[in-house]
Amino acid sequence: MPKQFKLKENETTEFKSSLAERKEILETVSAFSNTHGGTVYIGIDPSGEVLGLDIGGRTLENIANEIKQNTDPKVFPSIETQRINGKDVIKISIPEFPVKPVWASDKVFIRVGRSNQRASAEKIRQLVRDSLPFLWDHEAPSQAFFSDVDSGRVRAFLRRAEEERNTTFEGSRQISQLLTRLHLLKKGKPTNAALLLFGKDPQSHLIQAKLRCGRFAGTKPIDFIDMKVFEGSIIEQVPEALNFIRKHINVGVKMTGEPEREDVWEYPKEALREAIVNAVCHRDYEDPGNVQIRIFDDRLEVWSPGTLPPGITAESLKHEHESKPRNGLVADCFYLIKYIEQWGTGTNRIIDLCKEAGLSVPEFAVKSESFVVTFKRSKTAVARGKAAPPIRLNETQKKIVSYLKKHGQARTSELQEYLGIALRVVRRNLKGMSEILVWSGKSATDPTGTYSLKEGLQLDKLIGRSE
Repeated sequence: MPKQFKLKENETTEFKSSLAERKEILETVSAFSNTHGGTVYIGIDPSGEVLGLDIGGRTLENIANEIKQNTDPKVFPSIETQRINGKDVIKISIPEFPVKPVWASDKVFIRVGRSNQRASAEKIRQLVRDSLPFLWDHEAPSQAFFSDVDSGRVRAFLRRAEEERNTTFEGSRQISQLLTRLHLLKKGKPTNAALLLFGKDPQSHLIQAKLRCGRFAGTKPIDFIDMKVFEGSIIEQVPEALNFIRKHINVGVKMTGEPEREDVWEYPKEALREAIVNAVCHRDYEDPGNVQIRIFDDRLEVWSPGTLPPGITAESLKHEHESKPRNGLVADCFYLIKYIEQWGTGTNRIIDLCKEAGLSVPEFAVKSESFVVTFKRSKTAVARGKAAPPIRLNETQKKIVSYLKKHGQARTSELQEYLGIALRVVRRNLKGMSEILVWSGKSATDPTGTYSLKEGLQLDKLIGRSE
């Protein structure tokens, strides 16, 4: 006789026999979100018999996407595979949603006992009335604890705030009391803002809080020359992103008569910094995407997940406008260390800095549910054939240069054998070295063709240049 699952269906537990019951699963997601939360087990019939499922490589991802696409507001439940009675089942954990009602396929459901019931118009109005304003960065994840806070990061922040704003934190210097003063603790637990700013490992709780940087070959986001993903505190991500950009754009030197030289970036450094800070501070952290910096031959883009706040348009950002921070606690802390000014002047400052540098006004736009700032390279620089940045090689490309320096020439297959990496990766790196390589093949795909180095290169300096 088949073994029964120990749990039984109730107000917070639902069994579904198979993935074919997609409509009912969505109704349950709405019902649990609007009531007290709950768990859906797929692969167990209503009697508790464990039937099991054949779970493919993308099954969990497909379920998550279907729930996201068919719920409003979007629900992002925890989905995992569990082994029960020797069979695989899917477990979907759905917390009570802080902002109600949650719709599923244009309907609202609530949980009553073991069943889902469609909410009446009056019930929907009640859910709206009872739903308190939801501020994401004020919420404290249930799996986060005070021990997840890095005290060193907190103290470094406080020292910086005292220097930048002459801020004084009188009284006890205990970390818990300092975080309480900054409104970063909720019932003794760190809020999302606290984890973003001071977490020991913020991405273990908030995997979306990453910053991706890529330098692409040409003008389309297809083949990249270099790529980095920065994690950790969002405060530290800003200078790390700027360091990445510096490696992949032209940087000149201005002699000021002072002992220290002044670097001049082809895109104004302070304008880039402003755009990155805004992206990290004001992005929608409920969106699973990452902040992105994309560097092309003719432009640089900063992508921030989430659209603009109500009442603000891309066009209004070019003029005087009010400040509407999406993440107020993060913005307050960024203000204390002079990352932002909280007057709604950030985009105006970006425009002014670009004009002073002789560049065109940056483009502000909403694309694919992200806010994008596009900095355009100088038309004069592009016209003079200076679209490509100074030659900078990654470690794989340096090995290719060393090999060609020793052997004179090599086929792609020989380089693959030497490097011990996938052929497509070899080709991608070779494509990013077009400025310094000569191809001798009869066609672009000639297997007998060889690569060699252009004459006149300062190879020792080239190989020694940092990535």
